[in-house]
This record gives sequence, structure tokens and C-alpha cells, in this order.
Amino acid sequence: MRPYFKGIFLAKAQNKGNMMTIKEIIAKPNVGAEYTIQGWVRTFRGNQFCAVSDGTTIKTMQVVVDRDTTDEAVLSRIKTGAAIVAKGILVESQGAGQAVELQANSVEIVGDSDASKYPLQPKKHSLEFLREIAHLRFRTNTFGAIFRVRHAISFAIHKFFNDRGFYYLHSPIITGSDAEGAGEMFQVTTLNLEDAPKTEDGEVDYKQDFFGKATNLTVSGQLEAELAALALSKVYTFGPTFRAENSNTSRHLAEFWMIEPEVAFADIHDNMDLAEDMLKYVIQYCLENCADDLEFLANRLENEEKSKPQAQRAPALIEKLQFCIDNDFERVSYSEAIKILMNSKPNKKKKFQFVIEEWGADLQSEHERYLVEKHFKKPVILIDYPKDIKSFYMRMNDDGKTVAAMDILFPGIGEIVGGSQREERLDVLEQRMDEMNVPKEEMQWFLDTRRYGTCPHAGYGLGFERLVLFITGMANIRDVIPFPRTPGNASI
Repeated sequence: MRPYFKGIFLAKAQNKGNMMTIKEIIAKPNVGAEYTIQGWVRTFRGNQFCAVSDGTTIKTMQVVVDRDTTDEAVLSRIKTGAAIVAKGILVESQGAGQAVELQANSVEIVGDSDASKYPLQPKKHSLEFLREIAHLRFRTNTFGAIFRVRHAISFAIHKFFNDRGFYYLHSPIITGSDAEGAGEMFQVTTLNLEDAPKTEDGEVDYKQDFFGKATNLTVSGQLEAELAALALSKVYTFGPTFRAENSNTSRHLAEFWMIEPEVAFADIHDNMDLAEDMLKYVIQYCLENCADDLEFLANRLENEEKSKPQAQRAPALIEKLQFCIDNDFERVSYSEAIKILMNSKPNKKKKFQFVIEEWGADLQSEHERYLVEKHFKKPVILIDYPKDIKSFYMRMNDDGKTVAAMDILFPGIGEIVGGSQREERLDVLEQRMDEMNVPKEEMQWFLDTRRYGTCPHAGYGLGFERLVLFITGMANIRDVIPFPRTPGNASI
């Protein structure tokens, strides 16, 4: 740091006293020392005891205000939701609930809050209500914990790949190709929708659009990651992806984040090993670094589950996470899974919404969760799917019927990772593209990697929010992303 800037920061620190976060103070409390804290008032009792949160920890700091020496005008402004700066001496707490507290000698109100109108009163609020005020829900214990854990998961993912020699690739958000061939994409255009230019055939003339062609928001960074991996060996993308799927469920978003590693000279078995190692690493990192938040979320989940019949209750959160770390994921072929499902009681009694009748069926969430939660009772990796229900870029197996694809299934979530060994053989890839009506003329850049120095390679996609759902124990994916984008909802 340059001396000039260092001097500025030192001066500011001296003016504010020993300014520290609540998390730092609780971690290494120096009783008798003077501290300055900044945060938001949660509660203020008896014109004396103020619970302050600064968002760095699930815990609050109790600030004891001297009501005899503090200006009455200041006391009257210490309301729930107000932003304050408190300076005082750290002492051992005489009350229950905290080991130390701040004996304030000065309190400054930085931002007032009208407690009578403040939406977050000191009581329990439903998640549905909090979604309606997403701009304020960060201030609650539940969402503070969720988004601190979300940060930790994100950091752990980057650390996992960095420590293993991967390069972080920023894939484009605007694309002219559909990686999944699904067609459910958001269009990007600068054309006047009320008076779009037309061709002689009456079609929209995208040559006059900004990019000179039809473009969309990406559904995946995989294809671009393949290009980079076939030069840099190991890469990963971590960015937003978009699906224009009109689905109002607890598991779907229109905008979500994906992690997509791609590795050259790797096969499907290397791919499964990498994905399992990554998931275990991230869960372990969160258990070690988010203990307070996970304990709070575990207690919250336990209280919610008490109202349900015993058979329908979710497993205890911490035990579930530890179980995933301690056990090898079960590796099962699609064909074996179909046999298990066809012979299962829910299938025979037609309790499944989608009854499995034959090989080749596309598995639904209910089937995936049955395999994980009822049959194997552990995370499962399904491999070797029928080619007809998978994407064109997945490597054809020798049987000509299946592809070297893999999905990782987790309890309570279903599919959390989907990946494959990629088809590196040019002739087979082109044949698959023809079969699935993927326009080869628009994908020459992709096919070039098979023309010049092709090699076996593999990768997968991890839906970030589904991983956050699993680790936090939340039930609705809209509660683990700051500003959810769903059909009919793009506020904030």
C-alpha cells in the first residue's frame, strides 16, 4: 500500500477507535479494551439493552446504553432497523445469551428507522412474506446465514479448482448457439419490436440487429469451456445462465449460476471422481467455516420439520452433510436403475406420478429421489444413459444405444450435477448432430476442435443454487439466490 493511502486509513481507524466487526470481536474478545462497532438495531429493551447486528455473523452484540447520561433525543431514535455506531468498553456480560457485551460511552445514529413502519418487526416472518420484500430480507437471521454460506460455497469452489491447477474461464453471456438444443432461450435484440425489419420472406431480418444475427442469453458455458480445455488442459466456468422455461416450481429459476469444469485427456470415470471430490470438498469447507450459520439453519429446519409426520421429515442437516462426506457415492448404470425403479413398490402401485414402464424413460425428480433416499440411502451417480434422451455432444458407448453420461443425485434435491465424456470423434459427432437437427454450419468453430488435435475430454455442470439448497437445508430455490428471476417476477 502506498504511504499516502496507508496514512489515510490509519487516520480513519484512529478517529473511530478500535473499529472491528462483531465477528472479529467475538472470535478474540479483549475484555477491558475499547471498541467501536457499526451495525443495525435488532431490538432495544428498557431504553438500555440494544442488540446490534453488522451481518458478519449470526450473533449480535449487546450494547449497553447508559440511559442516565445518553441524550434523550438519541435514546428516542434507537429503533429497530436504525443504523448506529457505538463506542465503548468490552466487558463480561452479566446476562444470558452472550459472553461479552459493549458498555457504550457514546452512540451515534447514522440512519433512522421508523419502527412503526419497518417491515421486519422482532418476530417470525414467513418465507413467502420475505420474498415480497427481498430488498430487506438480507437483514433477517435466516437470510444472513444463507448468504454467508452461499459466499463460502462460492469461495470453496474457486479454491478447489485453483488448488488443482484449473484455469477460470469467463464464457460469454450473449451467444449465437444453443448448447443444450432445448430452444428455451431468452432472445437478445436491439430491434424495435413494434416495427422490426423484415426479409423478403416476411421473417425478422436479424442481419440488421446489433450482432448481425439472432442471439440469446446463454444456457451453458460448456461449449466454450471445451474450446479452452483443448488448449489449457483444465478449465472451469462459473457464471450466470438463463432458461426461458415457464416453470413455477421450488427447484427452477430463469436465471441461475452454473459451475462447468472441462478436462482434456479425461474419461467418464475421471469426471465422476472430480465431481465427487469437489462436492465433498465444498461441504467439508462449509462445515469447518460456517459452523454457527449451519447450526442456526439446522435448528430452523428441525423446528419446521416437527409439524410433519415422522416418515416425511427431512434428515438432520449437519448429519446429512457429514454423511455425504463420509460415504462413497454409489455408482449405478441407468439400466440397473430402471430395473430397480420398475420393481419398486411406488412404481408397481402406480404411486409415481410418472410410472416407469420401459427402458429409455427419462427419469423425473421423484425417481431420482427414490433411488437416493429410499433404495441406496446415499448420494448416487447414474451413468450410461440412453442416447435419445441426452445431448448431441455426449460420447457414444460401444453398444450404440447409450452415451457416457453421468448425473449425481442428492437427497432432497435429485439431480445436482450432470455431465459426460464428450464425443471427440468428428464423424460420430457430426452424425449425432444430424440426428438431433443441430445446425453444423453454425457450429464449425466447435467442430474444428475435433479436426485439429482432438482428444478424449470430459466435464460436467453443477447448478450452484441447488448445491446451496442442499447445504443450507432450504426447501425453495428462490430463497438461496439474492434476487430470484422466475416467470412473472423480475423486480429489483
